[in-house]
Order: sequence, then C-alpha cells, then structure tokens
Amino acid sequence: MGFISDALNRIQPSATIAISGRALAMQAEGKNVIGLAAGEPDFETPRNIKDAAIKAINDGKTRYTAVDGIPQLKQAIVDKFKRENGLTYKTSQVSVGTGGKQILFNALLATVNPGDEVIIPAPYWVSYPDIVLLAGGKPVIVQGDPAKGFKLQAAALEKAITPKTKWLIMNSPSNPTGAAYSHAEMKALTDVLVKHEHVHVLTDDMYEHLTYDDFKFVTPAQVEPKLYDRTLTMNGVSKAYCMTGWRIGYAAGPENLIKAMGKLQSQSTSNPSSISQWAAVEALNGPQDFIPDNNKVFKERRDLVVSMLNQAKGLTCQTPEGAFYVYPSCHGLIGKTAPSGKVIANDEDFVSELLAAEGVAAVHGAAFGTSPYFRISYATATTILEDACQRIQRFCGNLK
Repeated sequence: MGFISDALNRIQPSATIAISGRALAMQAEGKNVIGLAAGEPDFETPRNIKDAAIKAINDGKTRYTAVDGIPQLKQAIVDKFKRENGLTYKTSQVSVGTGGKQILFNALLATVNPGDEVIIPAPYWVSYPDIVLLAGGKPVIVQGDPAKGFKLQAAALEKAITPKTKWLIMNSPSNPTGAAYSHAEMKALTDVLVKHEHVHVLTDDMYEHLTYDDFKFVTPAQVEPKLYDRTLTMNGVSKAYCMTGWRIGYAAGPENLIKAMGKLQSQSTSNPSSISQWAAVEALNGPQDFIPDNNKVFKERRDLVVSMLNQAKGLTCQTPEGAFYVYPSCHGLIGKTAPSGKVIANDEDFVSELLAAEGVAAVHGAAFGTSPYFRISYATATTILEDACQRIQRFCGNLK
C-alpha cells in the first residue's frame, strides 16, 4: 500500500503548467526565453472591472458568500445566457466556481461512477481526461479529423457512444486548435445526441467571444433545444474579459446537477473570492465594446503566426476560427537531428529542443492527445511573436 491514493496515481500534472514553469525557471536564470505555452491574454483587465473590485473591497464585501455564487452574479449569468445564447435559465440552475476548471471538476466528480465513459474529442484541453480518471470514469478519446480542422465528426461520435457513455465533452472554440463548430457542424453532432437519451453534454464555451472572420458562435443547447435538460453549458470571464487570475467560471444546467455540484463545492473550496465575483458582475453587465477591439489585435496576430509558421521548413499550420492558439504539425521534422545532436523522435522532443536551442516555449501535441503537433499561444505582443516565429524558422532550418 503506497501512501499516495490510487486516484491520484491515475492522473498526471498539467503539461501546460509544467512547460510554463520550465520557461519561467530559465528566465530566472537570465536566459532569453519567450513563453508561448500559457493560454492567457496579455491585455489588462478593463478599468471598469478593476474599479468594481476596488469598490467591493471599500464597501466591505469581503465576507463569505453563498457557496456557488452571489445572487447578483447568478442573475448576471442568467441575463448573459438569454442575451447572447437565447438560453433561458433560473438562478437556481446556475453555479459559480473558482475558474472553469472547478466547474468541470465539480460536474464530473458529482456524476461519474466507476466504469462510466466520457467521450472526449482529441485534440483536447489537457485537464479533461485527468479529471475523468480522478472521478473513476473512463475517458473515450475520439480523434478529430485534421483535414476537417480536427473537429469531431457525427459518424465518429455515433461509433463512440455505448450504453456506458455518460458525457460528451465539447469545446468550441477549441483549446488547443482554435477550431470552432459552425451551426451546421454542431447540428450534425446534436442530431446524433438526440437519439441517445442517456448521454449528457458538457460544453466548454470559455473562448466563445474570441472568434474571427465573421464566424458565428453557437452552443449545443442553443442549436438543439431537445438537449436543454441534459446539457451543462460552461463559460467564464478568464479569456474574453482578460481575468485569468481572478478565477471565476460558471455554468448553467439541470437543477439537480447544479445542486449536486454545490454540495461538492460546499465540502471543498466553498465560495469563489467575493471580490472576484463582484468584478465578474461588472464584466458581464458592463460595456462589452473592448472585446471586438481585442479580437482585431488577436486576428492580426493569428494571421502573422500562421503565415510565419507555414514559411518554416517542415511545419504546416492551419488557420483556426477562434481562441488564441495555433496547432501546427511538425510531421516533416520527425527523424531530423537537432543542434544538440538529439534525433527528434516525436513532438515532445521537438518542443524540448526548440526551448533548449532557441528559448521558445511551446506545448507538445501529445499533451493534448494528438501527435505530431505542438500548440502555440499568440496571446502576446506582436513584436514578441515575430521574434518567436523567426526563432522557430531558424530552428527548423538548422535541423539536419
């Protein structure tokens, strides 16, 4: 019998956090490192949101709140879902957690029994399979088709569903690929789900507002109202509102599930930060005009990075519809030799040698369940991105 629990031994530490940590350690040693591993906007939290937090502190709103969110924030979330997604919820159908990760954690731990299957399209955000494993469930990984932007196809979803399937986890726009599902693409998937009444949908819409080129965002319960009673629609303020460190995620769904999630949260973290909650009220209710301004910059950065990576020897990079990531293939470089003399056998070797030789931190595709690719976040200053892409071009050109 080991001291550490079997449940904990089933999971791995977050790969994205590990790479970012390695880059920070190198920077602390005085090395010139460009970190493109973390998914975090470089824009400041808008002034009105900061002011709302300061006001909350000055007004003494510093005490415990209801476990899963203050009424004012729950109402702001209800209003947001109605206004932006055409979805009608009551405040009793809303849960607020410490970031989107806690919402996912609560939902899966509150519902998954040993042997339950959870369908996860790959490439996936690193935490999905590990949270399922921690809950005692079985992640069923379904590879997306690279020729279709890595998006899950209806036939592949149909094939993956068994009597043991409890959830499908959807993420659009996607971390790590930036791929987003159009109305027609989403409808093809919801048509499959309607036929299987035992399957629930957990949709991670964290990048909803980060889309480009006139792309129109949709979420499953909006596309197919028949799925309303078995969909948990998750979102948060981290990405669109530049509030990653404030740690506020939220979801709306069936009342019995929300109640179960609240029960779990009451025995873990209790309420999210009271100050962050008041800031989130202002984020959702306040002016939204900075979002398209930010997106204009993100789109320019996306186009720059895609163009420069496609000019690098041995790399190919698709143009994503949303989020702030690209997911290029390094297939053309497998088997080549790095300046260190190491032969690049896989995408993990590629990012490791890139960091050592050129000081650019990216995340290997294996962490997201699909190789040989790597993820780059373009949520950083344009001049830094240009420098990073030049270093990547040089690194690829120097491989023998």
